[in-house]
Amino acid sequence: MTVSLESFGLHQLNDDEKLALAGQLWDSVLTANAPGSALSDAQREELRRRVAEADAHPEDYVSWNDALARTLKRLNP
Repeated sequence: MTVSLESFGLHQLNDDEKLALAGQLWDSVLTANAPGSALSDAQREELRRRVAEADAHPEDYVSWNDALARTLKRLNP
C-alpha cells in the first residue's frame, strides 16, 4: 500500500489540522526512540567534545538567546 495524503483521507484536512497532525506524528517518533539513538558513535563523541569545550571556555560562546536576539535585530533594524 502506498502511503499518501489521499490514501488516508488526509488531503481533506485544512492546513492547521495538517500541521497539528504533523506535530503529533513527529512527537510519536521522538518518544518512541531514545534521545540521540539515531546518532553514530562518532557523532555522539563529537557532541561530547563540543560540550566539554563549551564548558571549559564559556566566554568563547554566545548563548542561544543572545544569538537569536542579535539575529532578529539584524533582520528587523
